Amino acid sequence: MPPAAAHSLLQSPLNHSHGACCCGSPLLQRFHERVMADITRRQFMGGAAAVMALFSGLRAPTAISAQPKRADGPLLLTNLRLFDGSGAALRDNVSVRIEEQRIQAILPGDAAPEGAEIIDCGGSVLMPGLIDAHWHTTLAAISQVDAMTADLGYIHLVAAQEAERTLMRGVTSVRDAGGPSFALKRAIDEGIVAGPRILPAGAMISQTSGHGDFRMRYEIPRANNAPLSEQERQGVAVIADGEAEVLRRTREQLMLGASQIKLMAGGGVASTYDPLDSTQFSERELRAAVDAAEDWGTYVMVHVYTSRGIQRALRAGAKSIEHGQLADEETVRMMAGEGAWWSLQPFLQDEDANVYPDAARREAQQQVAEGTVQAYELAQRFDIKTAWGTDILFTPQNTPNQLRQLVKLTRFYDPLTVLAMATGRNGELLSLSGSRNPYPGTLGKIEPGAMADLLLVNGDPSKNLDFLHDPERNLRLIMKGGRIYKDNV
Repeated sequence: MPPAAAHSLLQSPLNHSHGACCCGSPLLQRFHERVMADITRRQFMGGAAAVMALFSGLRAPTAISAQPKRADGPLLLTNLRLFDGSGAALRDNVSVRIEEQRIQAILPGDAAPEGAEIIDCGGSVLMPGLIDAHWHTTLAAISQVDAMTADLGYIHLVAAQEAERTLMRGVTSVRDAGGPSFALKRAIDEGIVAGPRILPAGAMISQTSGHGDFRMRYEIPRANNAPLSEQERQGVAVIADGEAEVLRRTREQLMLGASQIKLMAGGGVASTYDPLDSTQFSERELRAAVDAAEDWGTYVMVHVYTSRGIQRALRAGAKSIEHGQLADEETVRMMAGEGAWWSLQPFLQDEDANVYPDAARREAQQQVAEGTVQAYELAQRFDIKTAWGTDILFTPQNTPNQLRQLVKLTRFYDPLTVLAMATGRNGELLSLSGSRNPYPGTLGKIEPGAMADLLLVNGDPSKNLDFLHDPERNLRLIMKGGRIYKDNV
């Protein structure tokens, strides 16, 4: 890299966790090209086992056991206060019985163990594992410079280690909003590394000049018979113009195992070429993706900020609006009428906001921050199904503060409502994937038949969520699928 280019990179951060989505940055292209090229090479040379070998042997230096504890039989959690994920008041004098990865029953506090191992929770609050509905599994914890200069093995290991740290923050499920997460998901599911459940979107689908078109100016124009760009070949994002191309690219991601489809329906703050106010994809193009997803029993999530783009996506049948901070009242009424989800992130001008060197992006960022406050107000006024997500990208210094993005919502909602958003409500959003959901079963709630993804916490969520600022100290027990990953009871 020329010195001037390196200096420019360091002086112009494109990472974000607040205030802007930078999925369209050229840096993302280069990172994915390197990572996916290495995965492709390894798969060609040694098959899936060679890809999975990237993740073997990784263990974070935390309280996590070398292997999660698996109970020999049923577990009975007693002496607890229960938050069930619905937003209802805490319940006392109950016990929770767990058997074969699921919650078998909610019982009276003095229930007999009947062959179960007893865990005395010491009066702490038992709650469902947290769910981040907009998370970039392989992109959150790698810096810009490392993404461009580090050994590929290091990049893979950082992603796997961050997945383990995510779980140790109490986030037991994530909806991945774009990126090469298929391999890491498999490694987690097979127990090679620890991490949250991942519902992957696969490659982001973008029009030419859209938020997912990562090509450089010198690559334009592309002839009709030209090969795919590097990021398309590697599965970072795919460019689709016209209904037929959108249909094909959508079906390809479904073939690879996408739980839901991600389309770029508008511009962004940090991206180089597409302005924030641009509207992307025609309604007929969006509808092609929606139809293909619905044929597979799942749905389309769209990156978009503006009212015009949101309305077009809703008319086409999109079920989840990602961001949307510039929506006006008419548009929010339409969201309510269509029963769409609003996947909001607390993009505010605070300590987590990005610092941009140019006035244009700073102005766009300010628009989004001001829109965020209005968005949460409109979402409540019109009773929109609202999800919580963080959208942290290329900011390893911010991943430890993932849960801070949840605590901030107490500015707009009472604590139990916030906690319900990040548990039961987000679980309902994940269930939109239907049969494409790789984890059949209820997530985000404590009820009979639900997956046993549980946290035991020091704190009183009926008063505040301050305990989430320090998950290492305040999460006493972390369980996913009935397996204990942290036990300080």
